[in-house]
Amino acid sequence: MTVALMWEARAAEGRGEELLAWVSQRPVAGSPLAREILRAPGGRVLVITWWDAPYDAELPELPDPEGELVARPVHRWRFESLGRTGG
Repeated sequence: MTVALMWEARAAEGRGEELLAWVSQRPVAGSPLAREILRAPGGRVLVITWWDAPYDAELPELPDPEGELVARPVHRWRFESLGRTGG
């Protein structure tokens, strides 16, 4: 089974690039199948990691940034992959 962990944060006002740099410099413990970093307007940063593991497996996650880098608590979700389709 493939599990996707999603980590999403919104940067404090004017700190979007700093949050993006913080995420980019954080290694992922363990060996995910893949890791993708995305961003959106408003200083939002999303990190998705894919794992070959059972849905309820204990998997490493990114921590919350320290200090006042984020405007609200980090959101986290877990999904089971049902496969990929073309185009």
